Amino acid sequence: MAVSSLSAKQKAAQVIISLGTDAAAGVYKYMQEDDIERLTFEIARQESVSPEDADAVLDEFYQLCVAQKVYLEGGVLYAKSVLEKAFGAQQGSILLERVTKTLKTKAFEFIRKADYKNLMNMIVGEHPQTIALILSYARADQASAIIAELPKAIRVEVVERIARMDKTSPEIIKQVEGILEKKFESVVSVDLLEVGGINYIAEIMNGVDRGTEKYIFDELNKSDAKLADEIRKRMFVFEDIITLDGMAVQRFLREVETREMAVALKGANENVKAMIFDNMSSRMRETVESEMEYLHNIRMRDVDDAQQKIVSIIRRLEEEGEIVISKGGKDDVLV
Repeated sequence: MAVSSLSAKQKAAQVIISLGTDAAAGVYKYMQEDDIERLTFEIARQESVSPEDADAVLDEFYQLCVAQKVYLEGGVLYAKSVLEKAFGAQQGSILLERVTKTLKTKAFEFIRKADYKNLMNMIVGEHPQTIALILSYARADQASAIIAELPKAIRVEVVERIARMDKTSPEIIKQVEGILEKKFESVVSVDLLEVGGINYIAEIMNGVDRGTEKYIFDELNKSDAKLADEIRKRMFVFEDIITLDGMAVQRFLREVETREMAVALKGANENVKAMIFDNMSSRMRETVESEMEYLHNIRMRDVDDAQQKIVSIIRRLEEEGEIVISKGGKDDVLV
């Protein structure tokens, strides 16, 4: 099994295996119960890995440890310089991006654990820039739910501000702390944390309902068509199924009920239908086509919901390393 084909969970399991039982037990003491459960499950189902691949995984883990250390000790510019000299410009940039993303998650973990409704109540009435900053630290599913419920007057502005974010200074973070000090715990910040940006807002947009998605893009196209196009390029929508390979289509089809697929395909274009039907078993195709034949007076909302559920399945499978989605024509591949 090549290292590039291993998911993040498989790599984590391989690191624990390589540490040995005593060291692994020590690591487990610092982990949450749900993380221990997921990691242990992955270790139990781990396939055999060659000594070369095991060494490659450990080397990648070591690089990430080095990257986090120099980042925390010296800040972004220092870390960038050290990592590029040590691992080359391309690999150094990849490591820095992964570390800053990890630190962002840790710094605002309490926000990410909050129920989205509680989070919504906490930020209601805040300035769009403040809302955008907070949502940049929230989970994508939290941000999706909140954006869908924001007043239309500020919804697009918040999306725009998240997309345009890059790095936020400690001073700005402290200002947000001052506003929310009675609502949130104190915020841990390190030099410059990467927040928001095109990739993140694309992830958020993937989670909103199709109606909200259409409204936001219609409005965003009026104010900044180029930005709207950049966000779309990084999103995966139902119509993008045609960009998947046959194996990926066959994999997600195993997770979809025939009724759900029939409703989703009722509003799909011919290219998507052809791609899906070509990768179905003859039995499943007959069932879906029969279901479609008897579907009448289906609301567009039901079609959108069915398509969104299928997209969610596809994205989950990608996160689990089961399939690969090509975003904007490029894939991030570790070599």
